[in-house]
Amino acid sequence: MTVHFIGAGPGAADLITLRGARLLSECPVCLYAGSIVAPELLSHCGPDTRLVDTAPLSLDEIEAEYVAAHTAAQDVARLHSGDLSVWSAVAEQIRRLEKHGIPYTLTPGVPAFAAAAAALRRELTIPELAQSLVLTRVSGRASKMPPGETLANFGRTGATLAIHLAIHALDQVVAELTPQYGADCPVAIVFRASWPEERIIHGTLATIAERFASEPVERSAIIFVGRSLAAEDFTESSLYDAYYQRRFRGRG
Repeated sequence: MTVHFIGAGPGAADLITLRGARLLSECPVCLYAGSIVAPELLSHCGPDTRLVDTAPLSLDEIEAEYVAAHTAAQDVARLHSGDLSVWSAVAEQIRRLEKHGIPYTLTPGVPAFAAAAAALRRELTIPELAQSLVLTRVSGRASKMPPGETLANFGRTGATLAIHLAIHALDQVVAELTPQYGADCPVAIVFRASWPEERIIHGTLATIAERFASEPVERSAIIFVGRSLAAEDFTESSLYDAYYQRRFRGRG
């Protein structure tokens, strides 16, 4: 018996990996985060799969589901939104599985920031302008941020920021980042990227709060801040330059 943690991707049922979809079809038990996982993703499960919505469950109750499945020798598909590597609460579940000696695997998913960038039709790293992407958040009820991981500290780098779980703190985002990026710095809010109700709000640090107030969204939104969001007149990389010699291009 194995617990298979699966990144469900950003929402769209066809933005899950082939491996993830296969595991969903094969496992007799599926635990899924019903509050944030699109219901359509459950269509990959078999007709006789026992579905367990973990939204109302505590960690102890989720652990009990794993133990029961282990006792019954039933593989479990554990479906989480986005990708497992960030803000998935997988680490605390793994710790409990290891305590019981229950095997597990991790299958990555399409991260929400990647789907949001696709919705914006933007590359987030631009040659000589922004070559780093910072995935971050603000303190919330679920967990606090470490003291050194502040928006202001990240903003001093000039990197493109993808701020998750922070739409409720938009005023704080603007206040902390305006001194670092300037009031005219582009901002984009992407709500539920890849879902049917996907929405995008464009603005700058000076205007985004007002624009958001006129068309508010809740939860499941990413705030992007950075010059890369509106870059047009930028230096092209040498990667595809006709005179750039590399081992895969046999130019004399």
